[in-house]
Amino acid sequence: MISRAQLAVCLVLFAGSTCVHAQKQQVIGAPPEASNMKLVGTSDLQARSAYQPTIHHQGDRWIAYIGHHGGTDAVPSPVNPMTGQAEPNGTSIVDVTDPAHPKYLRHLPGQEGKYESGGAQMVRVCDGKTLPKGDPNAVYMLRTFGSEAHEIWNVADPANPVLVTRIAGLKDTHKNWWECDTGIAYLVSGAPDWRTRRMTQVYDLSDPAHPQKIRDFGLPGQEPGATGAVPTELHGPISTGPAGNRVYFGYGTNKGGILQIVDREKLLNGPKEPTPDNLRYPEIARMPMSAFNGAHTTFPMLDMPIAEFAEDKDGKTRDIVMIVDEAILNECGEARQMVWFADVTTETRPMMISSYTVPEASGQFCQRGGRFGSHSSNESMAPVYYQKMAFIAFFNAGVRALDIRDPYHPKEVGYFIPSITSATDKRCIPVEGGERCKVAIQTNNVETDDRGYIYIVDRANTGLHILELTGPARAVAGLPKN
Repeated sequence: MISRAQLAVCLVLFAGSTCVHAQKQQVIGAPPEASNMKLVGTSDLQARSAYQPTIHHQGDRWIAYIGHHGGTDAVPSPVNPMTGQAEPNGTSIVDVTDPAHPKYLRHLPGQEGKYESGGAQMVRVCDGKTLPKGDPNAVYMLRTFGSEAHEIWNVADPANPVLVTRIAGLKDTHKNWWECDTGIAYLVSGAPDWRTRRMTQVYDLSDPAHPQKIRDFGLPGQEPGATGAVPTELHGPISTGPAGNRVYFGYGTNKGGILQIVDREKLLNGPKEPTPDNLRYPEIARMPMSAFNGAHTTFPMLDMPIAEFAEDKDGKTRDIVMIVDEAILNECGEARQMVWFADVTTETRPMMISSYTVPEASGQFCQRGGRFGSHSSNESMAPVYYQKMAFIAFFNAGVRALDIRDPYHPKEVGYFIPSITSATDKRCIPVEGGERCKVAIQTNNVETDDRGYIYIVDRANTGLHILELTGPARAVAGLPKN
């Protein structure tokens, strides 16, 4: 039964919407829990643990490219029903032109291995006609191969990918960024001679068949030959390209986070040898975060008009970076991982201005099982949502829709927590005498497309859910009524 306190949370957060109270523990067959969001279509993704979805408009089709973690102890290599063969988790390619009826086209196996040690977690896509030296008839997919390499495939025929090139000899590859208009790629890698698990290798991939390395980059103290304490590892960058001339790096995942603002031109054209001075040269600012929180995603929203400041002489527009932490431990076994908003208008003095989290009592999420806390945001900068709404993957609290038009006061306007299925994997914690396991949704990553659909994928093998906004949340985004 919903308590008075929980009802109050619903009434405050979701006024004008249907508040479906989250049960303490999910059960198979129960409906999804939702407010101002509804399910359009699903794909089970062959019951593979999913990480990054990237949605690409390809001719007259919309194709979802979905990266996967490695397999589990129980099922290290799930069977692909299209081939009848057990295949290591890799990349799922799904036609989502009709989002109500997604069509699974191909599973492209990744590295053998389990959890973070296998699969092909990260995926980005660029058209050859956009890349300066690409084949105009090609569509290129950049993906990680487990933890040991980056690969580029031609997916012009998404059901029949062809390998183009491979950048190998690495460790702990992860969350890359690729500028389609220039071809510059910021590859999260583990170079064998560096002192940190993850750093940046900058490549020119304007001709995907002939990658050209530009430089290695990281924080001073991470470079080969350094001594003393090693700064926290990179998680991922986001670039604004040559027009914005900035790259926003996020270091740390669930603790000791850092937002680093870098001059892109100096990064690409400055001195390349990884000395401490050369690593500091392109840095504009560095904002340390609390020891309790990391920086999984650092999403820039620049020249953002703030309605509250419209009559002010100065500061009518602000440069904002949304920082999303990653929850790591199950059942609230760490500090709460959240969403933070930093004002970087004065770049050399960034300042945290607000934060957001899902109220735990609204769904008794610490008791529900699995991870509870933020993980990632959508990263599309398409006009449909940019600077208006953000979507945050919140593990067992599903995906949350935020009104960010006033980043000083972000406001939740919707959510969707998918139903679990027989494929949803358990999550366990150690307890005296053994372990305790529970089954709950684990919404891992989220992305949007230019049409306004929202795509969420599940870490615990529950697949892909395609959503759309309803009610007041559609009005925030300026979408027509449905």
